[in-house]
Order: sequence, then structure tokens, then C-alpha cells
Amino acid sequence: MGRRLGYLIPEFPGQTHIFFWREIAALRNMGEDVYIISTRRPRPIVCQHDFAKPSTAETHYLFPPSAAHLSTWFAEFCPGLPKALEYGGIIGALGPKSFPRFLGLLASAIDLVYWARRKGIQHIHCHSCADSAHVTALARQMGGPPYSLTLHGDLDIYGTHHRAKMEYASFISAVGSHLREQIRTRVGIPVERLRASYMGVEVGKLASLGRDRQTVPGRLHLATVARLHPAKGHMHVLAAIRRGVQEGLDLHYTIAGAGPFLDAITSKVSELDLRDRVTMLGTISSEEVEALLDRIDAFVLASTGQGEAWPVSIMEAMGAGLPVIASRIGATPEMITPGVDGFLIGQRDEDALLESIGALANDLELRLRIGSAARNTTLQRFDVSATASALRDAIYASEC
Repeated sequence: MGRRLGYLIPEFPGQTHIFFWREIAALRNMGEDVYIISTRRPRPIVCQHDFAKPSTAETHYLFPPSAAHLSTWFAEFCPGLPKALEYGGIIGALGPKSFPRFLGLLASAIDLVYWARRKGIQHIHCHSCADSAHVTALARQMGGPPYSLTLHGDLDIYGTHHRAKMEYASFISAVGSHLREQIRTRVGIPVERLRASYMGVEVGKLASLGRDRQTVPGRLHLATVARLHPAKGHMHVLAAIRRGVQEGLDLHYTIAGAGPFLDAITSKVSELDLRDRVTMLGTISSEEVEALLDRIDAFVLASTGQGEAWPVSIMEAMGAGLPVIASRIGATPEMITPGVDGFLIGQRDEDALLESIGALANDLELRLRIGSAARNTTLQRFDVSATASALRDAIYASEC
């Protein structure tokens, strides 16, 4: 019989949260009783996926906290308050400026403790190492269930006081070996409490994509599915495409996603005279993503800086049999073997980006070979049932 597991995701559901939903479904298919928890409802709700409404309906939101849970806590004479205040002191949250924020974390933790008790939750896995991790750690200090964490990006993105968040966790998963090394060296968590992790994809659905893809030598249709943000590298791709067109390549670039960089990207498209060669799709659903992957020739993600760890969009593209051009960032060197199942380029290296685009445009055999190898890599390594099973096994092992 499966465990009663709490599964905590900040501001769920969001447009990029489909990989969480897939993992939840995989855990449930294994017989686990999964209860979804989130910090608060996202505002505005922009998720375009079919799972948005049903997942919202079943999610328990910690903030604002339940008045009944808070009343029960006060009626029971505030159990766990001394330990909670001790935790607040460790993270420097008891000063006059920070105390209101701590009260919000404390109220959410109280709600989590009583909700978990009512549901019989045996373990909570938190898919964040930001404030949500503080909430789960506080809840544990106040008598809540054991918890574990997943770090999805560089530590600097997830606030401070990571030692306090991770000290009492049963284990910590990290999406890529570079993140495990950050936790080991900067936080001081021993390696035996660290687990390799990433969010898998539905390889069965992806395997059917691209089987009838029309490929034409000299013509290349590329796409990026990502938030419109300077760090995603759209500008570098546009610059490389402009140069490729000038060299006689027949290129088209489709951009899917929304974000604060929309106007800048649109302006750059006009400035480079690429209006007839660039399509802006905006936010699209998972089904529309699959339709896009089914018809394009290659996928590109030229991200820069921090923020990327193990990009799901790369796994999806590889699973659809597409050659991927990706910058070396986060765990992409662990995902792609250069020249075998994809291309890795330096960050902001537009020359290497153009070279890879040109190779795929001009060499149809290379395009097909790389795409086939990418599909095989996905089948062998990136199946969500395998990654969800690894999470379940880590939770079970932590109870021994």
C-alpha cells in the first residue's frame, strides 16, 4: 500500500508546472496517495494547460491560512512555538523589519501542520528551496511530518539561510551534479543526504511525434519554447538567424512563450528585418507544444547566466526526435552528448550557434542521425515513470 504524500509546489499551477503534474500522475499510477499543496494561488492564473482547473480544485493553499487551524493551535496553547521562534532566530527573522514576514511563514506552517494531521500525511516533498522550504522546516519543528526538498536551480536564486532549510530534511534532491556540489560545498550537507534528480517527460507520447516530419535540405525551421526573458537567449538566436539568412540559408524561427521581454524581442525582429521569418506564438498549451515539436526541424535554447538546471523543454524536444542546440548552462552537459544526440555551444557564442544551425540546415543526414539519437536518449534516460520512481524510493529509504 502506498504512502500518503504531500507534494508542495509554490504558486501552483503555473504555465511551466506541467512537469510537476506529470510526476504527480506517475506517483499516483504507482499507488501513492498524493495530496497537492501550494503556497498561494497564482495571480493572475495564466496556465493554459488542461490540468489547470482540476489541479487547482484539489490543491490545498497554505496562504491565507485556515482560521480553524490557527484557532486550534491557539486553543492547544501554541504547541511548537519555542522551536519555531528558535528557527526564526536562526534565519534572522525576528527583527522589527523581518518579523511580519516571519509571521506569514509561521501561519502557513501552522496551517500545514494541522492540514497534514487531518489528512494523515506521512511525508511532504517540497519542490522548492525558497520560502516554501522555510515553511516545511518550520512545520517539522512544530510537529509536522518529515519532509524533503528539491533544488531546481542555483542556490543564489532561492534566497538565504539554506542550512536551516535543509538541516532537518530527510534528504535533498538536486537537479544536476553542479547543484549537488553547491549544496555540499556551500551549505555543508553531506553527500549521503543528497540525491540526483530531474523532472521526467512522457516518452510514450513524444515517441509518436515527428515520424512524418518533412525534411528539406537547406531549409530549417527552429523553435524555442521558453519564457520571454533576456536570460533565455532569444536575441542571440535572432542574430545568428540574420547572419544565416545573409549567407543564403532558408531559416524560420518560431518563438513560444510570454514574458517581460516581448517588446524587446519584437523590436529586434523588426530591426533585423526578420518579420517574415519569425513567428511569435505567445503562451501555448502542452498539446500545442507537442504539435509544434511535431512539425519543426530543430530546437534551440541559448540560455545565459543562472536559472537553468535541467530544462524540460530540451528533454521534450529530444523525445520528439529533434536535434537540440543548447548553451552550456546548468546540467545541459549531462543531458546532451555533443555531436551524438545534440549540440552544445558556449553562452552568447553566436558564431557557434550559426555553425550548428548551418550544419543542420545543409546536412540532412546529420539532422536525422542526431534526431534519432536524441529520441533514443530520451527513451533510455528521461522517462517520468523512472524519475518519479526514484523520488518515491528516496522517500521510502529515508524512513529506514
